[in-house]
Parts: sequence; C-alpha cells; structure tokens
Amino acid sequence: MSRRLPVYILLDTSGSMRGEPIHSVNVGLQAMLSALRQDPYALESVALSIITFDLEAREYLPLTPLADVQLQEVSSPDAGATFMGAALELLLECVERDVKKSSEDEKGDWRPLMFLMTDGSPSDLHAYRQAIPAIKQCQFGAMIACAAGPKAKQEYLLELTDRVVTLDTMDASAFSGFFKWVSASVAVGSSSAGVSSDVALPPPPPEIHLVL
Repeated sequence: MSRRLPVYILLDTSGSMRGEPIHSVNVGLQAMLSALRQDPYALESVALSIITFDLEAREYLPLTPLADVQLQEVSSPDAGATFMGAALELLLECVERDVKKSSEDEKGDWRPLMFLMTDGSPSDLHAYRQAIPAIKQCQFGAMIACAAGPKAKQEYLLELTDRVVTLDTMDASAFSGFFKWVSASVAVGSSSAGVSSDVALPPPPPEIHLVL
C-alpha cells in the first residue's frame, strides 16, 4: 500500500449557501477534481474526503482515492444554522479512523491537508472552540480556511489557523478561483510530500485575498 496524502474539505452548506453559491461550489468541486486527475503525483497519492455542515455535520464523501471519487450534487437546506464545531468534531473522528500512522514496520500516510470554507460563522461557537486544540494536535500539513462573501467572520477562522483567505463575492468565478487554488495547493502537497513538513502554498489568484 503506497503512502497517501489525505485531503479533507469542509464545506458550509447552511441555508445562506442556497442557490447560486452552492451551485458554484458544485461546479468548482468538479473542476478541482478534473484538474487533480491530470496531475500524476496527485493521482498516485491523494485521497479526498468532503465533510458538509449546516444543521448537522455529515461525511459527504469518505476518504477515497482520487481515481475512485464520484461526486454527487451537494445541496443546501432552505434555512438553517452553521454547525462548524460539529464539522471539526467529525473531522477529528475521520482523521483518527482513516489516516494511517507510521509504525516500526511501515510508513504511515503523509500529513493531511485541510480546507474549510464558510460564508458565515459557527452557530455552535462553544463546540467550535473546544475542538480547535485537538485539531491543532492532528498536525495537518496545511490548514486553510476560506471566508466567502461579506458575512463570513474571519476572526473565528483565525482562531483555527493563520492561513485564512477571503472571497469578496460568492459567484461562480470566485468559487472556481478558490477551488482551482485548492487543487494547485493539493498538487503542490502531493509533489512535495515527504520533502518538507509544511506545505508551501502557491500564490492565490486575484479573486482570493490572503488575510495577513
């Protein structure tokens, strides 16, 4: 069994994402998938998992080798909260279950990458803050959070990671720019796996702003 690069994508599917935003997310995910499949390093090593969160967190796609990923349409409820804390708790369970640790006999998986995208802030702030220390102990190779649109609260994301990006708008071009950047970041991660401990991300496209 070759070493995998596990990639976890956490997507806000709360009521405010309904309509064009969630449609744009679906288009962006498909574009990301096809870009990654054209990269031989990624195709060989990347395993993808998607967790969605609204009134609850769910494992939309369990950790799956890139070549085997089949994406169904992601949907949003009519209305509802943003249980980001529940999403982090589910992420912890998935990482604990799926990511192979190194043993004396064999090497485990590479350090996983995590991307989280939200257009709001955690409705379950207490659970969110409680999950953060455990998430940081997981030693992700990179943790990137994206605050999409004017209502997304960067300050909560900065509690989770110092790599926060913003999208000014929530239209198709902004989301496709974000997912293109995610696929480029994953491709960099897969080609540099084992070379360095922290993944150096490629510069983001113009529609994505790094929060410094």
